[in-house]
Amino acid sequence: MSGNTDDLKGRVKQAVGDLTNDDDLKREGKADQAGARIKDAAENLKNKVGETVDAVKDKLNHKK
Repeated sequence: MSGNTDDLKGRVKQAVGDLTNDDDLKREGKADQAGARIKDAAENLKNKVGETVDAVKDKLNHKK
């Protein structure tokens, strides 16, 4: 699942937990949202590393 999907799922769980006074469901929702943020951060880091590797490759190829 994407980070956005996990975030939405967490928001829904948290809202339902609020409506039903279910503290466990509210905690699950918050955990899902935190997981989504971590997943998004990891994806952003992976993209940045890939961009950096590509930039280094380009520089090395231009020196040849």
